[in-house]
Amino acid sequence: MVANQAWLNGPFVGFDTETTGVSTDNDRIVTAAIVVRTPEETTIQTWLIDPGIPIPVEASNIHGITTEHAQEHGQQPVEALEEIAELISGYLRGGAPLVAFNATFDVTILNAELTRHGLPTLDERIGRPTSPVIDPLVLDRALDRYRRGKRKLVDLCSVYGIQETGTLHTADADVVATLDVLARMLQKYPDVARMGLPELHTYQATAHKRWAHNFNAFLARQGNTDRVETTWLAHEEPANETLF
Repeated sequence: MVANQAWLNGPFVGFDTETTGVSTDNDRIVTAAIVVRTPEETTIQTWLIDPGIPIPVEASNIHGITTEHAQEHGQQPVEALEEIAELISGYLRGGAPLVAFNATFDVTILNAELTRHGLPTLDERIGRPTSPVIDPLVLDRALDRYRRGKRKLVDLCSVYGIQETGTLHTADADVVATLDVLARMLQKYPDVARMGLPELHTYQATAHKRWAHNFNAFLARQGNTDRVETTWLAHEEPANETLF
């Protein structure tokens, strides 16, 4: 393990979206938040977007944004998506980590939206697969794999002693909570904090692959034909390495 802790001083670039649904191919971003955290300050930037399609009531019930509200107050997607992608890619080009809970969903739907509107994807903007990324969900599954119970963001807030204010499912609150959980995880698991960012990125890809194979095997034993994707961030095959 290579010790390289300079990244622990930040910045950490948290990202989250609220959407019209759970399909990264077909659904659209309704709100997004980017939270940049350094030892000195935390800055929050948010976007409300008119997705161009109706927002199902089931989605509105989760994040509170209706079709009418988005149409009246939201930015046009091309403008908002360009702002979001340029801000994220600028930090990634500088080597800062992108932090997202269940990062595969948010990165994939952002890239799908960028492609839909004829804009360069994150990969195209930075000239490599989107990295470095830190996903507290993937880390928690790997580092505390035998813990029972759910692993939603609200559950991890409880596990890691983060005071949840009741505002989760707004993008900015979710990002702040995700960054808080990550900070506690790095304190609890110093081996993770001692990794360099490229090593940590690969570690998560390997961890997700192992979890996905185990979960798919569990589904098969239950007679469930559903399967989860074994590749993390949907674009890389992790190296075969030992997880601590």
